[in-house]
Parts: sequence; structure tokens; C-alpha cells
Amino acid sequence: MHVRLQALLAIAALFMVSSLSFAQSSEPSRSTPWGDPDIGGVWDYWTFTPLERPDEFGERGTLTDEEAATFAQEANAEALARDLAAPPGDPGAYSQAVWTDRARATALTQSSLIVDPPNGQIPALTSEALAREKSRLANDGQPVRIRVGGFGTAGPEERGLAERCLLGFSTGPPLLPGGYNNNVQIFQTPDAIVLLVEMNHDVRVIPIDGRSRLNDDIRQWMGSSRGRWEGGTLVVDTTNFTDRTASFGITGLALGSAQQLHLEERFTRVDDGTLMYEFTVNDAASFVRSFSGRLPMNASDLPLYEYACHEGNYGMENLLRGARAEERQPLER
Repeated sequence: MHVRLQALLAIAALFMVSSLSFAQSSEPSRSTPWGDPDIGGVWDYWTFTPLERPDEFGERGTLTDEEAATFAQEANAEALARDLAAPPGDPGAYSQAVWTDRARATALTQSSLIVDPPNGQIPALTSEALAREKSRLANDGQPVRIRVGGFGTAGPEERGLAERCLLGFSTGPPLLPGGYNNNVQIFQTPDAIVLLVEMNHDVRVIPIDGRSRLNDDIRQWMGSSRGRWEGGTLVVDTTNFTDRTASFGITGLALGSAQQLHLEERFTRVDDGTLMYEFTVNDAASFVRSFSGRLPMNASDLPLYEYACHEGNYGMENLLRGARAEERQPLER
């Protein structure tokens, strides 16, 4: 009996070890097959939390859960209330109800996306940046750095970068929530990280193999990025932006010139469903000090769809055609 009992105990031990190994292998992996932290997947970064702290929150950087929920519900109701009848002669635009992100009344307990300076506000522009902006506006507003809007309809170069399908209106860099399509898919290889941003299908390929930066005379719409791992955090440094983009901008906001911008971004997977995203804007030529923002991205099991902007720029073509028609109207009367 003693020998038989020992055999049974040995079989039970083997079963327990086997079961434990299976349980461990079935848990979500936090590392890639080559050993880097796993931050891959589709991530959703939508929130009603504003970029800058509203005056109503004063010096408070953190809200209660109840306050955040109330803020989100009020922002959601305000967005839906914009669906009023278009004025005569105005064809109207998107219905807020079909902007699926805005249909989700969610907000963070932090009172603003900007977390430094402590007041939650974007720092002031330098006197030199203000002078450059005054000169730009006096020069027919060229180059147009704003994402949505513009300074005329004589040609496409007078319209915003997103209207021209050159850059998404909320995809930065840095990544910031906008009207809709607030999703990014991250792919990883041993040598590079790829960020596929749904809005405007912008793609950023970030080498992490230690290669040198581009020469200073090579400028790109989204800059030139280089990444490195600091423990479990991917740190991305981006320079070589063009002066045709703002140092910091989102939708209708365009501040400074990005020519001297150094952007640092940090991606940290804090759990299976959350990727913490942080950014710091360093541009002494545009702002009186650097500033930083932070927001969590949530894992999504939904696929990204191709965002085709306005399908061959028909929207821009028709906008300019409409402007020419308006110009002819007084002559036809």
C-alpha cells in the first residue's frame, strides 16, 4: 500500500505541475518572443477630458469619480445638442450622433490632459514666436499650420492640413483625442515599433535599433523618431519636424512652428487593458517653458478601418469649385 500511495502522490504531483504550467502559459504575455515589453494591439484614446483645465476646477488636478462622470455626461449632451438644423444655404456637416466616440460619455479623473505645468494650461508663446505669427498672418497666413480651417479658398494651400489630407486633425504627434477615430494599432519587431493611427491612416515607423538620426536638413510632416526601452517603458524622441506644421496643435489649434520641436513620448503597459501614454513638448523657440500631458489608452478588440480622408480629394475639389461659383454670382445678376 505504501508503494502504491507513493505512486499515486507522484502522479498527482505531475498533474499539478502540468496544470500549473498550462495556466501560466495561457495567461496574457507581457513580453514579445524576443523579450521586449509587449505593447502591441489596438488602443483607444478617446475621452471628453479637456486638453487644458477648465476654470471651474481651479487648482484641482484630480476629480472624484462622480465629478468626472458628470463632466462627461454634460460634455456628451452639449455635443449632441449641436445637431440643430443647418442655416439657409449651409449644407450642414457631420451629425454628432454618428460620431461614435462622442456617443461615449467618458472622462478621466484628472481635470485636464495637460499635467505640467501644475495649472493644467499650455504655457505662453515666446515673444519671438508671437512676432513670427504676426508676420505669417501678414503674409496671407502662409504656411497654413492649422489642421482644420484656413485663410481663404483661392487654392488648396490656403486650407488646413487635415482638409488637404496631409495630416489627421487629432493624431499629432503627440496623440490627442479628437472628434472620432481615436484609435492606434501598435506593431512590434525587434528593430522597430510601428504606430498605425486610424485618423487619416497616418503611419509612424520608429526604429529602436540605435541607428543615428536624420540629418538636420531633412524635415518630415511627423518628424523623425527614434525609440528606446527604459525598463517597461518605450521612450520615443522625435525631431526634424517641418516649419509647415505647428509646434503643438489639435483640430482648430495651432501654436508656434515645429522646426525646433523636440517631442518625447512614453508608452507604458500598466495592465492587460491599459497603456499609459505621456508626452512632453520641448520647444524653447515657441514656448516659454516645456509642458507635458498624460492619458490612458484602453485595449480594444475591434479592428481599424481605412480612413480614406475625402476619397481622392473630391471634398477639396468641390470646396474650391463652390468658391468659384460664389465669385461668379455677382457677375451673373
